[in-house]
Amino acid sequence: MRGDAIEPDAMFSYISAAQRVPPDHPLRPIRAMVDAVLQELSPRFQKLYSHTGRPSIPPERLLRALLLQVLYSIRSERMLIEQLDYNLLFRWFVGLTMDDAVWAPTVFTKNRDRLLRGEIAQLFFDQVLALAQERELTSDEHFTVDGSLVEAWAGLKSFKRKDGSQQEPPDDPGNPTVNFHGEKRRNDTHQSTTDPESRLYTKGSGQEAKLYFTGHVVMENRNGLAVGSCVTQATGRAEREAALGLIEEIPRRTRITLGADKGYDVADFVESLRDCGVTPHIAQKVRYSAIDGRTTQHPGYDVSQRKRKRVEEIFGWLKTVGMMRKTRHRGLFRVGWIFTFALAAYNLVRIRNLTAVAA
Repeated sequence: MRGDAIEPDAMFSYISAAQRVPPDHPLRPIRAMVDAVLQELSPRFQKLYSHTGRPSIPPERLLRALLLQVLYSIRSERMLIEQLDYNLLFRWFVGLTMDDAVWAPTVFTKNRDRLLRGEIAQLFFDQVLALAQERELTSDEHFTVDGSLVEAWAGLKSFKRKDGSQQEPPDDPGNPTVNFHGEKRRNDTHQSTTDPESRLYTKGSGQEAKLYFTGHVVMENRNGLAVGSCVTQATGRAEREAALGLIEEIPRRTRITLGADKGYDVADFVESLRDCGVTPHIAQKVRYSAIDGRTTQHPGYDVSQRKRKRVEEIFGWLKTVGMMRKTRHRGLFRVGWIFTFALAAYNLVRIRNLTAVAA
């Protein structure tokens, strides 16, 4: 018998959003971990809000929604709010009932900025890392560091002279024609009007120069979890300078090892690592290397060289799923905030996978 194709307009539903999510859905263990993290952050949330006035978006729901944006590669907050309106899976994860109204995109963005000022991303990252440490998923002796370029949300047309000279009236204010061929453009004389903190940089000889930031990650070598991160301006020394700062923040009881690629094989950097109690397991340059036989003779050096390549998995995830190939935010602080938050999302996925394998 053929079924009836009439679409009934039912007024009531007796099945909750949580009942519609399959028991083995990959978001369920992530939701449980996020709830534990947010419970630890609740006292800090209390300090960010006034005791009077209209209630804002609960910070717990705000962070869960931002996590969905990273995990599902949603390119804008406006599209995120749109999906929250009709996607039952998203509603369940954020904590909305089927009848709750969603927020206006501008209200969502303004409330997100409050969390940005409170440095909640770093606290969230630290609590996720604490979950991994409680489950003994991290190493406290062997680490890897690396950096990667993050394209700024600014075009080359915005890269103009700081003194404002040689600027002709645009032929089209919306999309002016700019001819910069033959002009020497450098970071000390030019600056982006869209994102002044970005820097003109090129990945290598003969490659196109663009406006970039540099994202840095420290990874523990046991399971490939990120344990530290920061974002700096793109310069030739940024990777090594950031690595020294990130290593100093790692708590340690004994000497640790640090793996890295050939770009870190510089005598001053290697000497600085040894001075602060870090054994440099850095890939050697062909012609000259600051890493000698004292380090390479140990079996642990070869192990670090194999393990350090896993840090590329983190950057690969960030630039594809986490949408960090080109940031959608402007300013060093905002880019660093979303970079750290995206790393926390990566760690949550990684912890879920490791826990599932162990089970």
